[in-house]
Formats: sequence, C-alpha cells, structure tokens
Amino acid sequence: MRSPDQSQITQILRAAKEGDAQVASELLPLVYDALRKLAEARMARLPPHTTLQPTALVHEAYLRLVGNDDDGAWKNRRHFFGAAAQAMRRILVEHARRKASLKKGGDRKKVHIDAVDLFIEEPAEDILALDEALDLLADEDPTKARIVELRYFAGLTREETASTLGLALRTCDRMWRYSLARLQQFMSESGERS
Repeated sequence: MRSPDQSQITQILRAAKEGDAQVASELLPLVYDALRKLAEARMARLPPHTTLQPTALVHEAYLRLVGNDDDGAWKNRRHFFGAAAQAMRRILVEHARRKASLKKGGDRKKVHIDAVDLFIEEPAEDILALDEALDLLADEDPTKARIVELRYFAGLTREETASTLGLALRTCDRMWRYSLARLQQFMSESGERS
C-alpha cells in the first residue's frame, strides 16, 4: 500500500506533466528525504576523504532535474527517482573527472566487482572506469546498464528495479549478475590497457 507521500509525489509529477510550473516548489519537500538517503548510500561507498557531500549531491541532482526541459516528462515516482539516479551518476562522474584532472598521471587501478554489490575504492579513477564500463554495457544492452544504474546509483532494491523496468524478478536478477560480470570484464580490460 502506498504512503501518502508516494501518492502526493505521483500527483505532483502528473501536474508537472500537464504543464503546472509551480509544482517544482512542492516537489522538493516531498522527495528531499528519499533523495538524501540515495545520496548518502552512494557517498557511503566512497572513501571518507571525498570532498563532495550528500547534501550537495542532492541539491545538484534536484536542480538538474527541475531545471531540465524534460521535467514534466516523468511518468511516475519510480521514473523520477530513476532520473535522479542518472543525475547523481553524472554528478559523481563529473566530480571524479575534475578531481582526476588535477592529478598527474591518473593511472587507473583495477577494480574487482563483488557479486553482490559494486565497491568503489578511489572515486576519481574508479568512478570514471565504472562510467566508461557502463557506457560500453549500454551499447551492448541498455536494459542491463539501466539495472546497474537503478541498483547502484538509485539504491533501488531487486524488487523495485524489476518493477521499474517491467521485468520478472528472476530475469532482473539474472541480468544483474551478468551485468556485474561484464562490468568487471570491461574494467579489467581498461586497467590492462592503462
């Protein structure tokens, strides 16, 4: 059963789709806590010396979402949070690129992907390697790349990811496992070329 907040979010997103320009101010208070939890989950995987903070990540992602010309195109709450996950991914990648550009050398380290979850050790190099690997995976199979984005960047559960993509849970799990192995392969190949 949906909580009132989820219902309110869906109603506000529908109003945005219908052209109501005032909904952006109503949306932030309703989604802030959920976005903050997503950001904290992403930031918890990064080393403690990371300069980007969860609050900054939430605000930047939200500004990109509501400042985008597509802001009325969200179909529902899950679609909105999927878009938030993509925005957070882009922000983390941009932050890592800026940080990497300040370093000399920039050799990437090989990252082994755990069968259950992704772990990023060095944000500047490894987030960039993960981003490149995700792009390669998206070229092969956009659905598999979307599963990784939703699970890793949006923090969705197995069930939420399957539901969002309209997949059977077993199919989604199988695609997740394949995606992790494929990402590890891409990242290993990238590390060998460096």
